[in-house]
Amino acid sequence: MKDISCKLLVIGAGPGGYVCAIRAGQLNVDTVIVEAVKVGGTCLLVGCIPSKALIHAADEFAKVAHFAAGQTPLGISLKEPSIDFSKTIAWKDGIVSRLNNGVAGLLKKANVKIVTGKAKFRDGKTVEVETLTGQQIIRAENIVIATGSAPVEIPSLPFGENIISSAEALALRDVPEKLVVVGGGYIGLELGTAYAKLGSKVTVVEALPKILPQYDAELTRPVSRSLSELGVMVLTGAKAKGMSAKGDALLIETADGNDDKIPADKVLVTVGRKPVTSGWGLEEIDIDMDGRFVRIDDKCRTSMRGIYAIGDVTGEPMLAHRAMAQGEMVAEIVAGENRSWDKRAIAAVCFTDPEIVSVGLSPDEAKAAGHEVKVGLFPFVANGRAMTQEGEEGFVRVVAAAGNHLILGIQAVGKGVSELSAAFALALEMGARLEDITGTIHAHPTQSEGFHEACLKALGHALHI
Repeated sequence: MKDISCKLLVIGAGPGGYVCAIRAGQLNVDTVIVEAVKVGGTCLLVGCIPSKALIHAADEFAKVAHFAAGQTPLGISLKEPSIDFSKTIAWKDGIVSRLNNGVAGLLKKANVKIVTGKAKFRDGKTVEVETLTGQQIIRAENIVIATGSAPVEIPSLPFGENIISSAEALALRDVPEKLVVVGGGYIGLELGTAYAKLGSKVTVVEALPKILPQYDAELTRPVSRSLSELGVMVLTGAKAKGMSAKGDALLIETADGNDDKIPADKVLVTVGRKPVTSGWGLEEIDIDMDGRFVRIDDKCRTSMRGIYAIGDVTGEPMLAHRAMAQGEMVAEIVAGENRSWDKRAIAAVCFTDPEIVSVGLSPDEAKAAGHEVKVGLFPFVANGRAMTQEGEEGFVRVVAAAGNHLILGIQAVGKGVSELSAAFALALEMGARLEDITGTIHAHPTQSEGFHEACLKALGHALHI
């Protein structure tokens, strides 16, 4: 097989990798991208996109179930609902397939060459790829490592059979009668909530004292209430020890130190993700590590000239949109532009019920950083749009410096608040002050008015509470 030479080689076609390759191609950089499976990566194939499809299907089914049970004030009634889960999964797979084909088409449009196979470094300029037709050698002036991350496996709960990761949870052909989720972070709660709405009896086992430990109690309280209403049992301070001899129950140690077991048809392990730093020849190149992550500077350069790294393999926050922004930046740097990473804030979204959005500093984080703060909180129970969508649960909260009113952080919890994340991030990125937001007319009736009112509240004169 004839060797390939290029200016830029991207290893991994997840969100960061394919965006990097597309942007480089647009800038007329001779680019090759290598992917072992399909373009799109974890986010598109077995993560962000399919999970949101499943969450939407579960929400729709739950709505119909409430109508059938007469639990809605809207006056809608119908017969007992049912779900053909195989059709749900087929619909989800169809979305993934369309997006996968779309990414492949965008790469082709940008004149990026796609090589399918497993890549491995020979040295800092050469990679060998095991393809279906043999070994392909690629030599590149610049290489981007975009290998992403993988689910963390618990030694006592190795993946296989009834012990599944988030990837398998998104490909089940039947709704499990009893589902135990090990890990009360955003992935476990998103999927656990979806399956609870679809009819599973769900139990969440979390080793820490609270679920969603990255968020403060004010934000997580509505989520806990929702889980309780769905019949989800949450066990905090509990440790998973392994499966029963028959494989039909999870053995745990409860918060008070007693042993117990929870019946389970499936055990979903979601205790975090780890960077993929093995299997692609890291030992053949000399790059510095930052713990388990690849160390980078403000241009995503590693310690080895001509080698960059982006996305989950470089550390927290392990978010697709961070990887995309890094990929775009690196492509422009390789093309000769002067770019550096100077983002003020990256929004994080938890697609639970209700959703959580956080960008910048929480009140406690701002105080710990030495800021004297003003905090404004506006509840959705006073927002007309939220009320008309039965979405009164939740609020928008703004944290600002007391002296100059510079916005330091924005958080929200509520139905559909993920769509406010762009406005929140933009406010911090542009260095907005409370007066900038209150001086901007927000359309009525929309949930975005909650942002406006929270800023008014921080200034001491909210209008609608």
